[in-house]
Amino acid sequence: MLGERVVAAFWPIWTVVLAAAAPLMFDVQSVLPPRGLWVYAGIVAVLFAAGAVYAYRSFRWPDRSEAVARVDAMLTGRPIATLADTLRIGQGDAASEAVWNAHLRRMEERTRAARTARPDLRISSVDRYGLRYLALLGATVGVLFGSVWSSPATVGGAVPEGSAIATGPAWEGWIEPPAYTGRPSLYLADLPSDSVAVPVGSKVTIRLYGETGALTLSETVSSRLRLVSGDQQAAQQDFTVSRDGVIAIRGEGGAEWAVKSLPDQPPTVTIAVAPDVSADGEMSQGFTATDDYGVTGGEAAFALDLGQIDRRYALAVEPDFETSLLLDLPLPITGDRRGFDEQLVENLSTQPMANLPVTLQMTVTDAAGQTGQSDEVAMVLPGRRFFQPVARAVIEQRRDLMWSAQNAPRVLGMLRTVAHRPEDLFRDEAAYLRLTVALRRFGSQIDEGLTDTARAEMVDAMWDLAVMLEEGSLADARERLRRAQERLAEAMRNGASPEEIQELMDELRDATDDYMRMLSEQSDMSENGTDQPDQGQPDSFEFSMNELDALLDRIQELMEEGRMAEAEELMQQLNDLLENMRITQGDGSDGPRNPGERSMQGLSDTLRDQQELSDDAFRDLQEQFNEGQPSQPGQPDGGQQGQGQSPGQETQNGQQGDQGQGGEAQGGTEQGGNQQDGAQTLADRQNSLRDELDRQRGELPRLDGDAAEALRRSLEQAEGAMDGAEDALRDGDLGRALDRQAEAIDALREGMRNLADALAQNRRSEPGQGNQDGAATGQLEPTRRDPLGRQFGNTGQFGSDQNMLQGPDVYRRAEELLEELRRRSSEQDRPELELEYLKRLLDRF
Repeated sequence: MLGERVVAAFWPIWTVVLAAAAPLMFDVQSVLPPRGLWVYAGIVAVLFAAGAVYAYRSFRWPDRSEAVARVDAMLTGRPIATLADTLRIGQGDAASEAVWNAHLRRMEERTRAARTARPDLRISSVDRYGLRYLALLGATVGVLFGSVWSSPATVGGAVPEGSAIATGPAWEGWIEPPAYTGRPSLYLADLPSDSVAVPVGSKVTIRLYGETGALTLSETVSSRLRLVSGDQQAAQQDFTVSRDGVIAIRGEGGAEWAVKSLPDQPPTVTIAVAPDVSADGEMSQGFTATDDYGVTGGEAAFALDLGQIDRRYALAVEPDFETSLLLDLPLPITGDRRGFDEQLVENLSTQPMANLPVTLQMTVTDAAGQTGQSDEVAMVLPGRRFFQPVARAVIEQRRDLMWSAQNAPRVLGMLRTVAHRPEDLFRDEAAYLRLTVALRRFGSQIDEGLTDTARAEMVDAMWDLAVMLEEGSLADARERLRRAQERLAEAMRNGASPEEIQELMDELRDATDDYMRMLSEQSDMSENGTDQPDQGQPDSFEFSMNELDALLDRIQELMEEGRMAEAEELMQQLNDLLENMRITQGDGSDGPRNPGERSMQGLSDTLRDQQELSDDAFRDLQEQFNEGQPSQPGQPDGGQQGQGQSPGQETQNGQQGDQGQGGEAQGGTEQGGNQQDGAQTLADRQNSLRDELDRQRGELPRLDGDAAEALRRSLEQAEGAMDGAEDALRDGDLGRALDRQAEAIDALREGMRNLADALAQNRRSEPGQGNQDGAATGQLEPTRRDPLGRQFGNTGQFGSDQNMLQGPDVYRRAEELLEELRRRSSEQDRPELELEYLKRLLDRF
C-alpha cells in the first residue's frame, strides 16, 4: 500500500524530472543562449514545485487497520472483521451461543487462507493523457542516442576548465554515377587509394570540416579550370568526372585516389532482313538494338529513292509531298533494353510512297543523348497490293494525285476513261455510282482551283473505292456467311427442331459455297498479278472441300443428337478455318497429281466407305434390338426393351441370339425376310469394297523400304478382315461383322500411315518429287491442326492420325468411357445382344 500511494502521489515529480533531462541529453544547452537556459530552468522549477505540492496533499502513510481491512476484503465473508464482533442478541442462551461459536470457528478457518495483497500501481485514472510515458520515452531516447555525460558539463553554456574541445581536421565525400547507369553511389572514405573506375558523368561531392586552410582539395578529373588557393579550401566542392585523373585531399588525415573514367559507348542498331508483309499491307520490320546502359528511344526514317523510280508519265514532275517519313521505334515495355530484338509493325498502304523504292535508316538514342545509326537499306515500301483490274487502276491514279497536284487533270481523264464502259469492268453498281459521283465533284473542284483539302478528300475517296472494288463481293459473301453462322449459333443456344436445324444447315452450306467461290475468284486475280502466292509454307496444310463438307455434316449430326456444346465448339473452329483460309490454284487439273497421292486418295475413300458401311451395320443391329422385342400391354411399339419376356420367347440357338433373331413374335416371317435382304445388301457392299481394295493394291506405286513392306502387310490384313466381315454379314451375324469391320478400319488406317511414310522416304531418296502443282486446295495458317483441333496427320484423310484428346485429358476421358461401359453392362434389362457387345468391348479395352 505504501508503494501504491508513493506512485500515485509522486508521479508528477518524476515525470517533470525525466521530461527536463531529455533535452539536456541531446545537448540543447549548447544551442540555447544563456537567457534561454534560465527560462528553461525556471519552467522546470515551477513544474517541480507544483508536483511537490500535489505529492504533499495526496500522500498519506498507511496504518495497520487499513492493511487488515485490505486483506480482509480479499477473503469471502470478511472473516477477520467477524472474529472481532461480539454476540448482542441471545447472550446467555446456550443454543444461540453454540451457533455463534460454530460461526466463529468457520471464520477462523477462512482466515488461514489470507495472503498478501498485490500492489495496484495503475494511475491511469489520474494521468489520463499518459504524460508519464511521454517523459519516459524522451529520457530513454536521450540515453540511447544522446550524450548523457555531457549534459551537466555545459549547463549555463560554460565549458569546464581544463577540458578542451576534441576537434580537428575532418572530411567526407562521395561519387554518384549517373542514374541511368544503375550503379550505386560510392563513399570515398570506404574506397582504397588505388584506382577507382567510375562512369563518365559521375558527380563528385567533397566536404571539408575544421579550420579554413587545414585541408585543401586538388583534382584533375573534371573540366574545371585550375583552382586558385581559395577555391581549393572551400568547405564544399562539386564537380563531374569527364576524364582520367587524380582526386587528392591535402592535409592532416587526407587521402588520394586515382580515378579511371569509363566512357559511355554510343548505341547501335541493325536492320534485319526484308520485312514480312501481310495481305492487307501491314509491314513487320525486324531490328536489333544494343547499348551498354540501355536504349531510351529511336526512330525509323523512310526516304523516297527518286533515283530508282521510273520517272515517266505522271511521275515525271517533281513530287510536292514530304518525301521522308519518320516512325518511332518500339521499345520493350519490360526486360533489359541493353540488347533486344523488336519488330516495327505499321501499315503504310495509304502513304504516297507505298509500293515505291525507298531507303530505310534507323536511329537509336541512349540516356546520355548519344545516337547510333544503321546502314541505309534500299527497299520497296510495303503496302497493300490490289489485284482487281479496276481497283489497281484507281490506286495508281491515287498515287499520281498524291505525287503532285499538277497531275489532277490527267487523273480526272484517266478515271473518266475507266468509267466509260462500266458494264465490262464493274460488277457492283454501287461502286460505279460512287466513282461517277466522285468524278463529278472532282471535276468541279479542278475547275474552281484544287485546294489541299479537296485533294485529300479525293485521295480518301479513291482509296475507299479501290478497297470496295477489290473485296466488296468477297466482303458480301463473308457477311452472308457470318449471318448464317450467327443464326445457327442462336439455334444452338435456344434449341431448335430437326426441321429448323436442316434449314439453317442448308443456309450455312450455301453461304460457305459462295464464300469459297468468291475466295477462288480473288485468288485467280492474284495469280494474274505480279505477286504469286507463297508455296510450300511450313505452317500450312491442305484442306479439301470434301473435308469441309464432312465437317458441316458432323456439326449437323451433333446438333441433332442434342450435343450443342460440342457443336458450338466445332462451329467456332469452322469459323476460324474459314477466316484464315485462302485458295491457291494449280495447273487446273483435277484429282491427285502423282501415283502416290492417287493411292493415298483411294485408300482414304475406301476407309471412309468402310466406316459408313460399319455405321450402317450398327444401325441395323440397333433396329433388330428394337424390332425383336414385343410391346407390353398399354405401351406403344418401340417402348422399353427387355421387359416382360418369358423364357419361352427367347430362341435356344446361341448363334441366332447373337444375330438378334431371338424373341420374335409369331407372324414375323416377313420382318425376318427384310432383315435378311438388308444383310445381303451390306454383304454386297462389303464385297465391292474388298474388290476395290484389291484393285488399289495392284496399282500401288513401286516403293521400297520397311514402310512399304508394312504397307503391304496392312492391306493384306484389311482385305482378310473384309472377307470375314462379308461372311458374317451373309450369315446374318452382325456382331461378328462389326468386329471384323473394326479390324479392317484399323488396318486401313495403319496402311495409310505406312503409305505416307513410304512416300516420304521415296521423296527423300529422289529429290525434286515434292509438291509442285495440283488442284485447288485451301491453306489454313498458321497451325497444323484439323477442324477438330487435333494435329494434322500425313495419311491423306481428313482428321488426324492421333486421338482427339491429347495430354492429361485423354486419361480422364478414357476412364469416363470405361465407367459408362461398365454401367451399361450392369443393367440386366438391356437386350442380350447389346450386353454381349458391351462385354466384348470391356474385354478388349
